[in-house]
Amino acid sequence: MTQNQSLGFIGGGRVTRILLDGLQRQNALPEKVMVCDCDNEVAGALKSRVPAVELAPDLPTAAAQDLVFLAVHPPMMPTVAEAVRPHLKPDVVVVSLAPKFTLSRLSELLGGFSRLVRLIPNAPSLVGAGYNPVAFAPDLSEPDRAVLLNLLQPLGECPEVDEAKLEAYAVLMAMGPTYLWYQLQTLRELAGQFGLSDAEITPALKRMVCGSARTLLDSGLSPAEVMDLIPIKPLADLESVVTEAYRQKLTALYEKLKP
Repeated sequence: MTQNQSLGFIGGGRVTRILLDGLQRQNALPEKVMVCDCDNEVAGALKSRVPAVELAPDLPTAAAQDLVFLAVHPPMMPTVAEAVRPHLKPDVVVVSLAPKFTLSRLSELLGGFSRLVRLIPNAPSLVGAGYNPVAFAPDLSEPDRAVLLNLLQPLGECPEVDEAKLEAYAVLMAMGPTYLWYQLQTLRELAGQFGLSDAEITPALKRMVCGSARTLLDSGLSPAEVMDLIPIKPLADLESVVTEAYRQKLTALYEKLKP
């Protein structure tokens, strides 16, 4: 592989849109990006958001690129892998964006192919603030790893992690924003009702969210001490309900995602 690799995406949904729109916003989109999606509406929405992408006429065309991303839901992975397998270049790198399917299982589905990567994308990659854990198959060379990491660098951080921990990362940071966004949006709307302008809300909300995380993680205080820093807790009566929902829902989700 070279630094001027072409990209092929099998699946043009949300995750593909996050990665490609994120690269576009950073002026880092490769010259050739082919995307195949059987849903014309999904493909059209991606093309509208990222005009530079080419909509592949069929799956073999998208699969015949230098770097191929399998951007499909886990239930579709066996079918997609079987369809992709005959069309892969010998020196291609295949990147799975799905949880649950291990590198060894992906290799089996691809007929023993071993130039593989698993990546768990994070939605803030859209604005260059992503945290996208990656695990490489042992057979993948350091230069090939570097090509992928260089491609992803404009999206944010891309730490190499133990493959066995990818599903935990999926629960923590791939789906993590969904636990918070609706709450932050409600707070944003209320601040507007209380008289703050968008220009006043935006920096305040950013600093509050980032500062809160840093205080919890970097202050050296215990969690109980951090939570005692503010004496008035307007939603205290709901805390037990919310934390119990986290424990039940996310534990069940993790068990479902595990290989």
